[in-house]
Amino acid sequence: MANSKYEYVKSFEVEDEIALPNVIVVQLHGREFVRFCKAHELRKPYDEEALELMNSCAEFVQRKYPDILFSYGFNDEYSFVFKKKTKFYERRASKILSLVTSCFTSVFVDKWKEFFSERELKYPPSFSGRVIVCATVDVLQHYLAWRQHECYITNQYRACFWALVNQGRTEKEAEEILKDTKKQDQNEMLHQQFNINYNNLPKIFRWGSCVLLMEVEAIVKYDKDGCPITRLKKQISTVHSQDIARRTFWNQKPSLVKELGSFVEDIRRIDKDYVKYFQSKNKLMPYTWGVIRIDGCHFHKFADVHKFEKPNDEQALKLMNECAVGVLHEFREVIFSYGVSDEYSFILKRSSHLQRTHPSDIVSSVVSFFTSMYMMKWKAFFPLTDLVCQPSFDGRVVCYSSTDILRDYLSWRQVDCHINNQYNTCFWMLVKSGKSRSEAQQILKGTQSQEKMELLANNFGIDYNTIGQMLRLGSSAFWEEENGCSKVVVQHCNIIDDSFWEAHPYILA
Repeated sequence: MANSKYEYVKSFEVEDEIALPNVIVVQLHGREFVRFCKAHELRKPYDEEALELMNSCAEFVQRKYPDILFSYGFNDEYSFVFKKKTKFYERRASKILSLVTSCFTSVFVDKWKEFFSERELKYPPSFSGRVIVCATVDVLQHYLAWRQHECYITNQYRACFWALVNQGRTEKEAEEILKDTKKQDQNEMLHQQFNINYNNLPKIFRWGSCVLLMEVEAIVKYDKDGCPITRLKKQISTVHSQDIARRTFWNQKPSLVKELGSFVEDIRRIDKDYVKYFQSKNKLMPYTWGVIRIDGCHFHKFADVHKFEKPNDEQALKLMNECAVGVLHEFREVIFSYGVSDEYSFILKRSSHLQRTHPSDIVSSVVSFFTSMYMMKWKAFFPLTDLVCQPSFDGRVVCYSSTDILRDYLSWRQVDCHINNQYNTCFWMLVKSGKSRSEAQQILKGTQSQEKMELLANNFGIDYNTIGQMLRLGSSAFWEEENGCSKVVVQHCNIIDDSFWEAHPYILA
């Protein structure tokens, strides 16, 4: 980061490292997936292609992040279990959560056509999530038992509900009929009224899906006599098991026992105190300015692979702005955003109901939606370039106690924009002129702003102050009233000086 007088705002960031030997579990679930399923005409009570798409996304995530040993999913939910001693991104909860959520989202959008070739995505799908910390393997066992039990009872209810609706009942009538019914009642209803044996429905629907790393024998070569020589090879596999929290399943998986520990005894009843812990939620500090900042993950590599223009690719910046506009439309509690390069900051109004939401839900939701927008809008800005790899973003939320400190935060980001853009402009002009990257770095080492401006003017005939405002000042997206209508506008202006805020007093009111 560039140095400036505003850097003190970094002291408001809270460390969220998860201490060893706690087991890290990332739980994701679809945002407003009832609406999503209806809009995309997914079959009821289950759509097998949609479930296979979720499994495919989980497999991809597990291949990309090999520290994930096991994952379990059903309906629009997936839980990812990391090995106990993982050092993945220094065990920082917000980083781990946002990266897994972003990766899962980008793959979901990318693979949609593979499973639904004749249906277009009508709007960006997104997911929210949280990190569950399991202090022991016993806690992890209870968590997995709880989620699979939830799969069973939820889907048994859904089977009854949609059987009633398909019979001619309204959804409200179906809800009333099923109110207070037990597992046995629902089984009898399915069997007697609809001739459905719940136990004969597909396992992927009743039991959910497990994605795990398994060791299988694979032929690596043949000896001189033509006999195969085999080695144990690690392979991602998806299975459907009735009791993932039982010893007969878990303890037969050497990689799980080695990295996470074995289950000592089976769970006869899920402890309510464990469930209460799994469902517990923190909240943002009330009456503060919440700032969600997202950053591209490994975007230098992403930019190189997709041949972005150096030092700035205006189409890539405009794509980021389009995604930010989408976030403001989707999350109306976001009142202002500021972006530069591969990062964007979103400001929540102090009275936002999102402050009563778990911080993880907020961060993961915004990161996921931004990722989804980026994937779906890519061709609008790069019509001749196919996505070679999926983008991913990480994020975190920080609370600032006063408007002055919030403005200092935004000033810090704009100062950073100026310093980094000026350096990058000089660096890439030197490289394009024939200098090596190391030579360009050495020439610029220790130079001040005025010296860089002189270098550009004297060596390349460039007046830095005439470079596009989007590059020098970054982009601000916010709601504005025009002719009695509210709309999101994107401007490239000085947000450090008072003049902008005096012209838009309602933003931080």
